[in-house]
Amino acid sequence: MTQQGVRWTADQVLALAPDAASRKAGSKLGAAGPWSEAGSSDEGTVWGLCKGSGSKPYQTVVDIADAAGPAYKCSCPSRKFPCKHALGLLLLWAADDAAVPSGQAPQWAEEWAAGRRRRAEEKAGDVSGAPSGAADPEAARRRAERRAERVTSGAVELEQRLADLLRGGLATAEQSGYGLWEETAARMVDAQARGLAGRVRELGAIPSTGAGWPVRLLEECALLHLLGQGWLRRERLPDGLAATVRSRMGLPASADGPPMRDRWLVLAQYDTTDPRLTTRRIWLHGADSHRTVLLLSYGAAGRAPELALPVGLALEAEVAAYPGAGQQRVALGEQFGPPAPSAIRPPGTTTSRAAARYGDALRDDPWLESVPVTLDRVVPAPDGDSWQLADADEDAALPLTPAARSRPGLWRLVALSGGAPVRVFGEYGHQGFTPLTAWPEGPGDAVALC
Repeated sequence: MTQQGVRWTADQVLALAPDAASRKAGSKLGAAGPWSEAGSSDEGTVWGLCKGSGSKPYQTVVDIADAAGPAYKCSCPSRKFPCKHALGLLLLWAADDAAVPSGQAPQWAEEWAAGRRRRAEEKAGDVSGAPSGAADPEAARRRAERRAERVTSGAVELEQRLADLLRGGLATAEQSGYGLWEETAARMVDAQARGLAGRVRELGAIPSTGAGWPVRLLEECALLHLLGQGWLRRERLPDGLAATVRSRMGLPASADGPPMRDRWLVLAQYDTTDPRLTTRRIWLHGADSHRTVLLLSYGAAGRAPELALPVGLALEAEVAAYPGAGQQRVALGEQFGPPAPSAIRPPGTTTSRAAARYGDALRDDPWLESVPVTLDRVVPAPDGDSWQLADADEDAALPLTPAARSRPGLWRLVALSGGAPVRVFGEYGHQGFTPLTAWPEGPGDAVALC
């Protein structure tokens, strides 16, 4: 098991759930009733049979010792990872030693676990690193140039459309409807400028969204214009800002920064979805480097990404940064052990310094939606029809985002605080603060809020 006998908390298990429905369904299966022949091994495998609606129970097995996060297999037909049975089994394992005793894994679970270990060993043993065919640098350069030409054509076309919009007046955006923006976004996709396409779609959703929408539309048009001009003048920009522009335009990049080894505390994990893709964001905090970095993992529409790291655990690993000024995204490199419980907590700051931090970050990346921030000694408090995090030691507060106010995590935060100061990690930007994880002021485990 993780750290040979140290079990996770229920919150750490539920942080792995791909959505709220899975979290609720898994919680119902976290009792001994539907389970039989459950057990765990010192190698980090947990297994069990869960009674379902059919005559045969579902065979569920989890590898909790994988350094990249738990791996799951279940004979149920669910396409979610982890499924409700895997979540229920982990909740049972976390809560009750007697219900999931140590023992010898059954053949079906051992075969799966042995297959995973064998594949991992084969992958680790393949150190040749040489591609089957030598890459052609000249061909790669020509492909990059052709793509840059298409992106440039897309940026020029978008500039013209923005000019037409402003010439005709913002009211025409409301009259034209969403179709105009979707057609423009499709043109940006054709130009291989997916970053522009995404921002154009967001632009099209602003008209008729309540009082003040013309102001919001103008602000977003200005940011889109700035991005287009940044691309057209990228050769004149500092290297870091030029890399940021390329990233915002949607051009691929590789993590080329030097490896940073640290004990990385898993601060938060949550998914965002669109019709084509599920994106998982995992925030990490380095115990020694004091850096907060972001892992991104992707899954095709309808499927959760494979990488999953429970909130509150720590992972000793190397990460490498992506290029770009103020870039927080990293790629996960070599891991030196599975995630394990940890007493690490990120240092906190005040609400006023958090606001200043976001302002400083905008100098490096004007299109930045938010920055990761840990607030120390704040109290959730109502503010009219909204909520805010009030600084316990200053006459200052940060408003919560509309999305945060509608999530059940707000009430978990209020219950954890009980009117007393707490430490809260989240994302702060122009729409407010979104709390993701919280800790009580005294001893206590992290509570996931997303």
